Amino acid sequence: MANGWLYPSWVVGATRMRDVDVSWPEPGSQLRHSLGVWPALINDETHAIEWNPPHRMRIRPTGWPLGEALVTIDVKARASGCVVRIQEEAVAGPVRWIPRPLIDILLWWRNTETLHRLAYLAEGIPEDAPAPTTAEREASGDLAVGSRGMVA
Repeated sequence: MANGWLYPSWVVGATRMRDVDVSWPEPGSQLRHSLGVWPALINDETHAIEWNPPHRMRIRPTGWPLGEALVTIDVKARASGCVVRIQEEAVAGPVRWIPRPLIDILLWWRNTETLHRLAYLAEGIPEDAPAPTTAEREASGDLAVGSRGMVA
């Protein structure tokens, strides 16, 4: 998460990076990226609000004319790794008008995939004693996905 240039690799919808502040992910820094696919691209910015590694990251992505969101990523240590939880809430713009049950379903799908991508990136870094990968846990049925994209 600290490498802003990898943002489109794990965030569903972000398609390309345009610029990353040198101070990313310190509060007040920004990522500049695009959403969507050509020719329907929206140039977007994401602002870092809180950076408390390895426990928490809070960001505020903007994607006008759709709006803005507040995203909190919490990480809690577990025996052989960690549990990552994403909470996302529309805070400005037309996306706030989408009924909550519908937005929860859409965010659940999006954030579940985002967490899978983040896990694949993190697991690609070799360690001395590797734990089972997300792909191995999915195949064995040992991966639980809860509301709003929690992976346990």
